[in-house]
Amino acid sequence: MSDDKKRLAGQCWKVGTEAMLKQNWPYAIDMFSKCVKFVPENLVYRQTLRGAVRRSYNENKTGAGMGGIKLMGPKGRIKKCRMQKDWPGVEAAAEEGLLVNPWDAALHADLGEASRHLGYKDVAVFSYQCAVENDGNNKDYRRSLAELLEDRGEFTQAAVQWDKICQIDPMDGDARTRANQAATKHVIDRGGYEGADDTKGVMADHEVQKRLKMTKPGEADGPGQSEEADLQRAIRKEPENKDNYTKLADFYRREGKHDQALPMLQKALEISGGDANLRELLEDTELDLMKKNVGMAKDRHTTKPDDEKIKKTYDDLRREMRLREMEVLRARVERHPANLQYKFGLAELMMAEKKYGEAIPLFQQASQDNRIESKALYNMGLCFIQEKKYPLARRQFEKAIDKLNAHDNKELFLDVHYWLGRLCEQAKDRDAAESHYSEVLAVDYGYKDALQRLEKLQGGGE
Repeated sequence: MSDDKKRLAGQCWKVGTEAMLKQNWPYAIDMFSKCVKFVPENLVYRQTLRGAVRRSYNENKTGAGMGGIKLMGPKGRIKKCRMQKDWPGVEAAAEEGLLVNPWDAALHADLGEASRHLGYKDVAVFSYQCAVENDGNNKDYRRSLAELLEDRGEFTQAAVQWDKICQIDPMDGDARTRANQAATKHVIDRGGYEGADDTKGVMADHEVQKRLKMTKPGEADGPGQSEEADLQRAIRKEPENKDNYTKLADFYRREGKHDQALPMLQKALEISGGDANLRELLEDTELDLMKKNVGMAKDRHTTKPDDEKIKKTYDDLRREMRLREMEVLRARVERHPANLQYKFGLAELMMAEKKYGEAIPLFQQASQDNRIESKALYNMGLCFIQEKKYPLARRQFEKAIDKLNAHDNKELFLDVHYWLGRLCEQAKDRDAAESHYSEVLAVDYGYKDALQRLEKLQGGGE
């Protein structure tokens, strides 16, 4: 995925969100559709698009008028593409159909199947969840969803799906077996029973099922038994009260379900008319979801460090998150010009993108905050080195060193002295270089090549 496409997607997302707040649904949907085409693996773009389309139909649960006729073309292409195993074709046709009827369970399932083959696992799970939501009695949809959830280690949620299949078809022995297996894996995973020596260390099946049923999301016998269910009831009672959506979003965030929190915050933002605090909370939640995806990619890369495809995915996701963070922080710096932490964070991201000239003035401003002064000066010095402005770099490091000691911040202390040694050495200031290298070695005798450089200076070498 090219950086240009990610950048364009970010721009379309911003424009689409603004259009959505003005209830300009056709333009918002067009922008969010472009986001999906540019970055198809991004779950947030799919969720936002789906929410905008549903609201454009006033949540009528049926979509466009004469939808059956309008869907003949997309569904015909899906059938043809599936026979040819043309999964990008299935994906494109399903998305086209969901613009006509975003409640069509079969289209969601088609998109889920295509996304699974294309490696968009988060999108696949979301799509099958939508399929199940709109056709809860379809065993195949629930089976596919359960298998995807198991692949992600979400055994509780998988067991819920297997259990639902058993309720739909009590004669499905495979589903019952899989339900017990998933529930047991959940208990083992949560309770650390992998090393149990005998059956006393493992729960009986009936106890597993009992505990599992207690943890099913959104289910409760009555008010007060499930925070999630109570908040959902509050939303149904007062659908125009933004606070209920915000509270449910907070619940999902605490549960680590950022993908479910996002549509709640989008609705709250829409109701509020664009409240700045809600917008920032929405941005934070989006970034949290991206961080979660990066973390999962990192785990896969750690498991298979030699797999170039996995490494590229990990690198791409990190870059995508960094660019999105830059976009968010740029806007916050404009809204909160006195917040030096925002400026420091944006400068660090600029630095990571090798935009040293843009990072330097931000670090200069951030250095006015005593809490981050030394780190801002240090980073500014590194930027000046990259810009080949060595005297300016030395000056920043010398200002930083007055604020540092080895006890409070060992790594920064070592790095600043080391770079000062390098700069003094380059400027033929041997005494100063020796002094800085000696400071490094007094704290860490094996730090980088400080010892070799000091010995070379003391030996008279050039």
